[in-house]
Amino acid sequence: MDKNSFLFQAMIYLAAAVAMVPVAKKLGLGSVLGYLIAGVLIGPAVFGFIGEEGEDVMHFAEFGVVIMLFVVGLELEPALLWRLRKPIVGLGGLQVLASAVLLAAGAMALGLPWNAALALGMTLAMSSTAIVLQTFQEKGWMKTAAGESAFAVLLFQDIAVIPMLALFPLLAVGGGTSATDSAAHHPSPIGSLPGWAQTLAVLAAVAGIVLAGRYLIKPLLRIVARTRLRELFTATSLLLVVGIAELMELVGLSPALGTFLAGVVLANSEYRHELESDIDPFKGLLLGLFFMAVGASIDFALILAQPWLILGLVLAVMTIKGLVLLALGKLFRLSTDQNAIFGSSLNQVGEFAFVLVAFSVANGIFSTPIADMAMAVVAISMAITPLVMLFNEKILLRRIGTKEAPPAGTDVHADEDNPVIIAGFGHFGSTVGRLLRAHHIGCTILDIDSDQVDRLRRMGFKVFYGDAGRHDLLEIAGAARAKVIVIAVGDAERRLEMIQTVKKHFPDLRIMVRASNRYDAYDLMNEGMLHIYRDTLDTSIRMGVDVMRMLGHRSYSANRAARTFRRYDEQKLKELAAIADEKEYVLTARKYIEEIETILRADLAERDLTQDEGWDEAGLIKEANMARQS
Repeated sequence: MDKNSFLFQAMIYLAAAVAMVPVAKKLGLGSVLGYLIAGVLIGPAVFGFIGEEGEDVMHFAEFGVVIMLFVVGLELEPALLWRLRKPIVGLGGLQVLASAVLLAAGAMALGLPWNAALALGMTLAMSSTAIVLQTFQEKGWMKTAAGESAFAVLLFQDIAVIPMLALFPLLAVGGGTSATDSAAHHPSPIGSLPGWAQTLAVLAAVAGIVLAGRYLIKPLLRIVARTRLRELFTATSLLLVVGIAELMELVGLSPALGTFLAGVVLANSEYRHELESDIDPFKGLLLGLFFMAVGASIDFALILAQPWLILGLVLAVMTIKGLVLLALGKLFRLSTDQNAIFGSSLNQVGEFAFVLVAFSVANGIFSTPIADMAMAVVAISMAITPLVMLFNEKILLRRIGTKEAPPAGTDVHADEDNPVIIAGFGHFGSTVGRLLRAHHIGCTILDIDSDQVDRLRRMGFKVFYGDAGRHDLLEIAGAARAKVIVIAVGDAERRLEMIQTVKKHFPDLRIMVRASNRYDAYDLMNEGMLHIYRDTLDTSIRMGVDVMRMLGHRSYSANRAARTFRRYDEQKLKELAAIADEKEYVLTARKYIEEIETILRADLAERDLTQDEGWDEAGLIKEANMARQS
């Protein structure tokens, strides 16, 4: 068997991914670490299925980062990008500047000349777009404060690569390189043009992407869509990404930045979801290939020759970057929990470092031995990042920030005796909670999103931070004395984990669970769930009605209250949607919550309850059955 053949290499990569990624996911390590471990196993350090050709695979797999940023751009509306302009420029700019300066100072302290130290500092200031965004998307953190801040920093770093590539030739030994040398090392065909001409070419390329996205690509996609050939639409999607990447390389810009811009331009297109679904499989495969190439590229011979030096450098780099990130997160007012996620997720060195190190060697900024050591530091920092994030999520976040305890001034025992526990207080769980609260039904609310906890506390809810999948936390929340638990979290796997925990430790607690779709409902039915509510406003209100009935309220009273609640909620929906300011939204939402509570209580007090008691079909049937049995 020819180990260098394309089919053999493809089989090795695919087999390694299929074998290791499910194991890593099962152990809670995440897919990224699974790919990295697979790369180490098939690389020269272990089985040796991959040799020198691993570097070629790395260059090919880097296209996965380009595709990923196109998909991320599709998910971002221009209005959201404009809202993030301050974090992108402020947070991202300060991170790159502070990290580069501190790391350069450390390199100079180790004996590097100032030009090599500065280039190395800028290189190590980069973070891994691929690892961070992939992990955040898997965990559903992209919409959190930490996710938006991390994305802003990563986007600025991608932009910062451009001036770095322009600056590095000036740092070369001897004060720079000739125009001929620079053009030879620089992939851009316009490298030999005057500076003003290069600037015009760059601006023209960016403007061309924006204009083409608005006036050319949409009509093209419309024509292709009329053919109703799925494979042709897929080919068009790939052509779009590859064409923009090539255009960016022609003008010396980052291909990832260009495709991200194209994605943002098409974010409001009617073909957005089709583009994303067609591109997504290629993104996943190429990113997996990229992570395996990183794992295979780790030079274990160099690490074993100088283990303490290299591990010390890795820890020093990640510590310096982590402290910079934590300080900036504090400066930009991230909560403790979100800041911990932000700081632990971006303190590795990113994939662009491979490009910058190679470019530095080509320009004579530092020698090959230093470059090899820098490559080892980059690869190891990327490899251990999933472990750092896992340690932060499973251990640190449970001991810092928003505590798993009531806020100051809350009567703990009163909360422990509430008849209802609600796990997850997003749009679904909050609807149930507000309806129950309006009828004086006490609820203990648990949510894992610390920002959501703080926001809801300001609205007047008694919400506690914590993972409802932990039986010890449910015990503290009063699960042994409660009658009903409403599982309304958005993640399907976490819902199943919570169900298993409740069934094992609190078998008498009735479970009412939210389902995302019919397939999720099938899984819940297989777990023995009887009360399943698919994810709409109607079913969340219906769940609230059923909870009231389980607690002894008459059916007609509960349904009448639900109709009143829905009318009022829909009436106020547009008013709340028009409020952009966070503080104003909280105050207005709190006022509306108090208003609906007043309306429902007044309705309950004023009408003739004797009529309602007759409108309980289930109650009449139950009484008739009891009469027959007696």
